[in-house]
Amino acid sequence: RMTVEEKIGQLDLPVTGEITTGQAKSSDVAKKIEQGLVGGLFNLKGVAKIRDVQKLAVENSRLGIPLLFGMDVIHGYETIFPIPLGLSCTWDMAAIEQSARIAATEASADGISWTFSPMVDISRDPRWGRVSEGSGEDPFLGGAIARAMVLGYQGKDPDDQLKRNDEIMACVKHFALYGAGEAGRDYNTVDMSRNRMFNEYMYPYEAAVRAGVGSAMASFNEVDGVPATANHWLMTDVLRKQWGFNGFVVTDFTGISEMVEHGIGNLQTVSTRALNAGVDMDMVSEGFVGTLKKSLTEGKITMKTLDAACRRILEAKYKLGLFDDPYKYCDLSRPARDIFTREHRAAARRIAAESFVLLKNEPFEGQGKKSSRPV
Repeated sequence: RMTVEEKIGQLDLPVTGEITTGQAKSSDVAKKIEQGLVGGLFNLKGVAKIRDVQKLAVENSRLGIPLLFGMDVIHGYETIFPIPLGLSCTWDMAAIEQSARIAATEASADGISWTFSPMVDISRDPRWGRVSEGSGEDPFLGGAIARAMVLGYQGKDPDDQLKRNDEIMACVKHFALYGAGEAGRDYNTVDMSRNRMFNEYMYPYEAAVRAGVGSAMASFNEVDGVPATANHWLMTDVLRKQWGFNGFVVTDFTGISEMVEHGIGNLQTVSTRALNAGVDMDMVSEGFVGTLKKSLTEGKITMKTLDAACRRILEAKYKLGLFDDPYKYCDLSRPARDIFTREHRAAARRIAAESFVLLKNEPFEGQGKKSSRPV
């Protein structure tokens, strides 16, 4: 039933500016939503605003396809937990899963159905500026935390996830090897043996897939000289064929357009390469909506490939229950009941206390006198 334009539109994930409640119809993205040219939005905060925008998609577009609403809910929503590196210091998977469960409860109460978490990149170079977002340098621990976070966000039972309105879709990132850039430089190239790759870096991504993660985010870096966002071996051979991932892949912020700087082609070329590699959704670059129709006409992509990407986005919306109830995450009574509650704050305080790490085991000043015992 969908036109080519509507299929491509499902692959588009623009970022919103601030939209005032009641003024969704006058926002820049509103016209595209009504034309069925947007698959989801991210960084729109507030359940009333999200409900307004969802209403545009469901009631004003030709097919009434609901939108995904995503956000970087990384270590808590309003109730804040320690950063992921701090959480990893608890070695307590139940506590880490609880932190994700609370984050999902609060985010879903405010209209969010999709989080760009967990970030499971292994990093062994302290020069990398995003070490704090991951769980450290050990792949086994990283894999255990990846599983705990996915189950916390999506639901405890991998065979029965995303049914409730306080369960949201997780997105494992950044696939792959984002934390292994040369010299700790962000977006840099990664060049290593497959033996080291799978022994030291890949396990946490696979653990998230085994836990049922609904989506994955492509990384910026190159792998074997090819940007991950255009890397068929990563996105199709490993992620889908070897590990059996059945969710969808989204780029990182402007991940497609930034491949132009890698020198592998213009926006049309890199957009084609991303789709053919196995990427399904374009975050912000507008390379898909701007070029894929032309590439289809020129035979650079096939309708089969376009349909597969579109189907994965639609399947995610079915899994979330949005076709049954587009306003599943738009209960205006939930924020007051479920966000920043006394119980959530108590859990955050307890988990934070359990994550504290003593860097030096030395006596310290306490209560006005020097302790005679290490603590």
